[in-house]
Amino acid sequence: MSALKPAKVGVRTRIFQIIFESDTPLAKGFDILLAILIFFSVAIVMLDSVREYHERFGTIFYYTEWVITLLFTLELALRVYCLEKPRLYLKSFYGIVDVLAVLPTWLVLVFPGAQTLVVFRLLRTLRLFRVLEMMALVGQGRLLLDALARSRGQILLFLFSVLMFVTVFSSLLYLIEPREAGFTSIPKSIYWGIVTLTTVGYGDVTPVTPLGQFISVMIMLSGYSIIALPAGVFSAEVIRSLRQERYSDEACPGCGKHQHERDARYCKYCGTWLNEEVAAPEPPESQ
Repeated sequence: MSALKPAKVGVRTRIFQIIFESDTPLAKGFDILLAILIFFSVAIVMLDSVREYHERFGTIFYYTEWVITLLFTLELALRVYCLEKPRLYLKSFYGIVDVLAVLPTWLVLVFPGAQTLVVFRLLRTLRLFRVLEMMALVGQGRLLLDALARSRGQILLFLFSVLMFVTVFSSLLYLIEPREAGFTSIPKSIYWGIVTLTTVGYGDVTPVTPLGQFISVMIMLSGYSIIALPAGVFSAEVIRSLRQERYSDEACPGCGKHQHERDARYCKYCGTWLNEEVAAPEPPESQ
């Protein structure tokens, strides 16, 4: 039994290197093949939704989808097998995506029509960022998410203010406009106000009175400035994130000031050596 244990560990390690890493040609080939299967399976689901193709190739689509699902199920089982803590993986983003990739086809056995959820497999192509050495883009995406999280309070306050603005003027239009114009209720008027504020203008509800049209013009003009506000708030947070990414929070041991570049060796304010763990280099002796 003890002689078989190292071989088993070696197999698990080898599977892990192929499935989870991308620093070998075999691992990169595996990820690229996986992406091809993902796109192929999603294309099958899309084509199967077209009646003409479904009538001609429905049987082929059905069995092909099951073959791909079995391959994805085997791949998920191998991922769980080669991990020491598979539960943590299944709770992660990629783990949930991998489960969603195989679950819809199996749900068809219980809930017909669930195969349309196979489009969730497209999320698995995010693994290609690792293969194509585009992890820097992932870092930039994380920076945008952090900026959005920091600005959520301001954005929520903005949305609440806009909702109050739309509710007030939409209720005013409900009192001014005749019911024949489409303003049959306050919620219907609020729907018109949102469509007008965003300058979409479906035209299904239209004011007919001069006062109502004047208020509509004011709401339209306000929409251009109001909609730009959250973009400014978000942009400011992105700039702040970029600065934090560039600068270190380490304080200068000489003057106590922050905002030094991460690769800086000396304080830009007082010239003190920043790395306290390493002695400052001796100045060159004068000749």
